[in-house]
Amino acid sequence: MSNTSAGIATLIVAGVTNASFTLPMKYTRKWAWENTWLVWTVFALVVLPFAIALMTIPNLSGVYRSAAPDTILEVCGFGAGWGVAQVFFGLAVDMIGITLAFSIVLGTSAAVGSLIPMISLHRGHLNTTAGYAVIGANALVLVGVMLCAAAGRLREAPSRQPTSSQKRTSQGLLLSILCGLLASFMNFGVVFGTPLAQVARSFGANGLNAINAIWLPLLLSGAIPNVLYCAWLMKRNGSGYRYREGRSHWILAAMMAVFWFGSTLLYGLAASQLGAWGPILGWPLFMSLIVITATMLGMSMGEWKGCGPLPIRIHWTGVAVLVLAIFILADSSRYLQ
Repeated sequence: MSNTSAGIATLIVAGVTNASFTLPMKYTRKWAWENTWLVWTVFALVVLPFAIALMTIPNLSGVYRSAAPDTILEVCGFGAGWGVAQVFFGLAVDMIGITLAFSIVLGTSAAVGSLIPMISLHRGHLNTTAGYAVIGANALVLVGVMLCAAAGRLREAPSRQPTSSQKRTSQGLLLSILCGLLASFMNFGVVFGTPLAQVARSFGANGLNAINAIWLPLLLSGAIPNVLYCAWLMKRNGSGYRYREGRSHWILAAMMAVFWFGSTLLYGLAASQLGAWGPILGWPLFMSLIVITATMLGMSMGEWKGCGPLPIRIHWTGVAVLVLAIFILADSSRYLQ
């Protein structure tokens, strides 16, 4: 199997895993959202990245002492921006619903997270067959997620009461767009944190594991806004006492962390397998695969039951457009040598 084929296969597994990571949350009923999210944050963004970096990067402290401080600060800044995106996502979901918010966030993140690195690092390829393919595929990603968003709006219309004001809806849409822009910062951290991975390799890290030197500062910085937001919610809602209930919930939250962090590691592996263009091709593929998998999971769990055939048809049309974008991106890799 070629590196490109292996990378695409790895991305498929990563997308399925990422789309599934919140499933255990359905069973943490004795905890409030902020209880589960805080435990997930600690495990997924602090404990696991630190453990994996220690196991896979020789002389980890030496790597960071040898790396340029500007690079580390840049990665941390992207991580903090991504962490803020997680907070915005929670607010946007409350305002406009998870289906609409999810589609807008992933679509914006897929396009921006791919195009900005291409413009910054491979500007000369914009006016080539490869450049046209990547730009066209990203346009299809946006069309696909917008169709999914429209279907989600139609699906929720029969059951949603018109309790939200137009202003609240507009704020939710704005937060979703901002969230999508900031969510792409994770990919920026991977792209512009490459010097960290190079230093890790110089200390003896395996070529595929070197990216773990980027994940650690990126995710640790992303944990800060999440911890602060969850702590604020627990203080406001008085939900801290719930940790004394539902002991199995700790295991479920830890499972969420394993699924999510595992998908993140797999994305990093796939980006490495796809070569220098990995983050540019891999990020929109990753986002699209999450939308496709989430759609299948949602339908299998009855979330679209009783909504009528029209929303389902529109949604599957959007999924088909995303699949087409995936094939175009996969095919464009042969021009990016």
